[in-house]
Amino acid sequence: MDYSLAPTTHPSPTAYVGLAPFLRASIAGIDLRHLAQTTLEGVGQNPSEANLWLNLSTLMFSLGQREAGFATQNQALALQRQFDVLADIQPARLRLLLLMVPGDVAANTPLDCLLEHSDIDLRVYFTLPDAVLPTPIPPHDAVFIALGDTPENRPILAALASTLAYWPKPVLNPPQAIPHTERAQASQLLQDIPGVLMPSTIAATRAELERVAQGSRKLTCIAAELEFPVIVRPQDSHAGRDLDKIEDSAALEAYLARVEAIEFFIARFIDYRSADGLFRKFRIALVNGEPFVAHMAISSHWMIHYVNAGMYEDAHKRDEEAQFMTQFAGFSLHHRAALEAISARMGLDYVCFDGAETQDGRLLIFEIDHVMVVHAMDLPTLFPYKAEPIKRIQTAFRQMVLDRLASHSAHRSPTHPN
Repeated sequence: MDYSLAPTTHPSPTAYVGLAPFLRASIAGIDLRHLAQTTLEGVGQNPSEANLWLNLSTLMFSLGQREAGFATQNQALALQRQFDVLADIQPARLRLLLLMVPGDVAANTPLDCLLEHSDIDLRVYFTLPDAVLPTPIPPHDAVFIALGDTPENRPILAALASTLAYWPKPVLNPPQAIPHTERAQASQLLQDIPGVLMPSTIAATRAELERVAQGSRKLTCIAAELEFPVIVRPQDSHAGRDLDKIEDSAALEAYLARVEAIEFFIARFIDYRSADGLFRKFRIALVNGEPFVAHMAISSHWMIHYVNAGMYEDAHKRDEEAQFMTQFAGFSLHHRAALEAISARMGLDYVCFDGAETQDGRLLIFEIDHVMVVHAMDLPTLFPYKAEPIKRIQTAFRQMVLDRLASHSAHRSPTHPN
């Protein structure tokens, strides 16, 4: 096993390494199957090594083998629930207690990808309803709530909100604010911000959509604002899975025939093409309310994923992304009031959103949460302009924790333990 896939990282072969080395290898075009096989052999030789089981789980999820990913993750968590991702720079300056939940790579904030090569140790704990915090509590400087919002996670978030209400260390991304990222709730929170457009995300049952598809009901019976074309996706959908633009009732009928979900989200489709007919989608991170750009993708298709937008193949697209990223200060100044309002309403110390600019100049928000991947792993030969903007996010995150520690120490009640 060789997990030294990042330039300066050389962890023990049995260390838990998080997602970052495997994502870096995948982006570089390295076949993860061989690494998965050698990790599986390592597990066979050391079946009580929880770190290896968890590394194997991450590899399985990265390879799209979800069933194997969950099975190996369960093996790891049956052995232990606390893991450390040690900083490249030692001794570490900060120790974050990262509260996560079991799940695939989209279930929690992949903070190790953002903090690659930093001086921040991550003490990962997989929280469950029967034990939301580790016992004993490991030494740490701050707590970061990494788990995403799902109906299953709501009881955990509620328990954490109560438990951490008077925590003697700073708590970043307070658990009571995590449900703000749920699609329907986020769309309502951001509805009336000047300069912002996020169409209402409306829950709909399969039965309701079937009646529309069959012509017995109109879309307006679900919500008055709905009209074709609309965007439809299952409520548990992530990363564009089973997301589609539906033009009419016949297309809706065909969609329901191939997607077996029971509960859906539906929203108005907003045509956000630029004057040249291309779609542009950017990812922005808000760190302590300050905006930073993570990337921008350009595509001829409305549903943009960076990996299939042609950014690797098209130098002109990369040139435009580079210009957007290097001149982002002007963009953020232009949208300053809107960005400040978005951050304030979400109530999260660290949150990202995927969005675009409409033809009338508004910010169009597709989704907003804290579990999006932010990294600087793209090949520097193709993307030499990316490292510095991501470094700014990392620096801002680190400074946010340091500032919070200083403020917390200054105001901490003497009755609270260290």
